[in-house]
Amino acid sequence: MNANVADTPETITLAITGASGAQYGLRLLQCLLAADKRVFVMISRAAQVVISTETDFKMPGTPADQEQFLSQLYKAKPNQLKVFGREQWMAPVASGSGAPSKMVVCPCSTGSLSAIATGASNNLIERAADVALKERRQLILVPREAPYSEIHLEHMLKLTRMGVIVIPASPGFYNRPTTVEDMIDFVVARIMNQLDIEQNLLPRWGDDLI
Repeated sequence: MNANVADTPETITLAITGASGAQYGLRLLQCLLAADKRVFVMISRAAQVVISTETDFKMPGTPADQEQFLSQLYKAKPNQLKVFGREQWMAPVASGSGAPSKMVVCPCSTGSLSAIATGASNNLIERAADVALKERRQLILVPREAPYSEIHLEHMLKLTRMGVIVIPASPGFYNRPTTVEDMIDFVVARIMNQLDIEQNLLPRWGDDLI
């Protein structure tokens, strides 16, 4: 095997869309970078508004500035983090020949859920998810909505039947969370487990008995 290929870290595609719960996506990004994964990131316009509303971060408007901001914030290594714009159609995630094998949409708005379920591909996030579906690659969606309408549930069922993993942003309480950060980490840990990436945010069930 070529040494350069062997030394290339696993790449994960992460899309952050406009549902409430931007903290989940940002914390997941931080954990993926800490796990030495390379991350391709896409942030929708609505997500930029949500981030500025739900956090103290003021996300820059351009992909290049977002990349610099997030790289500094989470201490990314050189070339470890790449941010793509909504119509950057030459990005690797836009093609089955270039897209990583795993993608997460976190949080996933119900609008993005609908677009992915119907193959809309009106922007790069939707196209990247469409690529994951057509290539039979791992796709994880993290919706955050309450209550769900019949339309939302139908879309989740349709995508689940295609092999998509749906992880609602619904923290559990058996870990006795004492902070909001604990509740965020619960959901992020479940995502990391599905990605088969080692994490120490939350013990796996029964670990204390082994």
